[in-house]
Amino acid sequence: MDVRRRNNVHVTGAEDGPVVVLAHGFGCDQNMWRLVVPALAERYRLVLFDYVGCGASRLADWSEQRYSALSGYAQDVVEICEELDLRDAVFVGHSVSAMIGVTAARTAPERIGTLVMVAPSPRYIDDEGYRGGFGAEDIDELLESLESNYLGWSSTMAPVIMGNPERPELGRELTNSFCATDPEMARVFARATFLTDSRDDLKSVTVPTLVLECSQDVIAPREVGAYVHAAIPSSTLVTLDATGHCPQLSAPDATASAILGFLADRR
Repeated sequence: MDVRRRNNVHVTGAEDGPVVVLAHGFGCDQNMWRLVVPALAERYRLVLFDYVGCGASRLADWSEQRYSALSGYAQDVVEICEELDLRDAVFVGHSVSAMIGVTAARTAPERIGTLVMVAPSPRYIDDEGYRGGFGAEDIDELLESLESNYLGWSSTMAPVIMGNPERPELGRELTNSFCATDPEMARVFARATFLTDSRDDLKSVTVPTLVLECSQDVIAPREVGAYVHAAIPSSTLVTLDATGHCPQLSAPDATASAILGFLADRR
């Protein structure tokens, strides 16, 4: 199996530096990290990739059976780490990839030694004593709209997810990223993202973890960041002075600085 081609793997940065794996969220690809790569690449060896079904991955390798659960995406991560023989890597996961990273670290603990969760959410649907940001009816409507008119959904939802309405170019970029994804593959990934409850998985995290949240985020409100931080005793919570769900695009300098500061403290 050609994992590098399958997942469009690219390696860059300091050749002898510690390894940092950058994992994108739903509807995106590795290009979402481009604004933080220069700062991180000065000290770290960076591994960028696309999940199967996203970006320039090999779409022929996609299957609904595998990618209808987050474990399928976590298996992509594990197989990339095995292919590159990574040990004790730092896994930086945006949005749903934060929880994918939790699963990957549990599956292959020798491969991942640190987690950085950017705007994470273990459950998007509100529950008793838990605020995920959405009611069950909200998620049902979101998925129904996505499945009936994916391009229309993307044009409407991407700017909301991105936030920063005074910078419409950011919303347009996320819209274009969503629209470039195959609608059927996006439908499967969306269900795996928005219907999964990964709260119990947080108990398995024993590695040093940075929980990175934005001051305003309609997808992962600050109550979620506080919940994740409380559930992982080894975690550090940092709140960026940034809005929206994609700080690596809207506030790349602050995002890179927070990641670099956390990793420097571990050395």
